[in-house]
Amino acid sequence: MTHIILVTILVLAGVLLLVAEMFLIPGFGIAGISGFGCLLAAVVWSYLKISITAGYVTLGACVALSGLAIWGFFHFRAIDKMALDTKIDGQVSLANNKLQKEEESSPKAE
Repeated sequence: MTHIILVTILVLAGVLLLVAEMFLIPGFGIAGISGFGCLLAAVVWSYLKISITAGYVTLGACVALSGLAIWGFFHFRAIDKMALDTKIDGQVSLANNKLQKEEESSPKAE
């Protein structure tokens, strides 16, 4: 019974860490690596300590929950909230003209 509780905690921790990585901490950092590690540990532990059937069930649950988390990431448009969508109204030609005028007005040392 304790093995089942451990596997359940590892799966939940892994999925929560992956969701935190996607929604709260963009990038592939400590939370993402830890999440994948928890999921892998849950699958291996269930194969070795419970049974092969439990290993397959845990593997399926990990894939399903991770897929559900990724679907939720795109469904709730979390990527739109993180993406830069501001418009820049600057013009490069103005900066180049000012730079050219400064170069022309400065004395040249030869």
